[in-house]
Amino acid sequence: MSGEIVNLRQARKRQAAALAQSKAAANRAKFGLAKGAKRALEAERELIDRRLDGLRRSEPGDGG
Repeated sequence: MSGEIVNLRQARKRQAAALAQSKAAANRAKFGLAKGAKRALEAERELIDRRLDGLRRSEPGDGG
């Protein structure tokens, strides 16, 4: 048996950290963004929409 010597305590810690990381990724996918981040993205989208609406040319039938 000339295998690598493994510290079981460290191996358990690495395994627990990997499990916690995978749970965190699943929760991020499940629950999405925080409320503040959602509000910030929505405000940014509204600003972009307002800017685009201001730059729109009028339609030929609009009379403008």
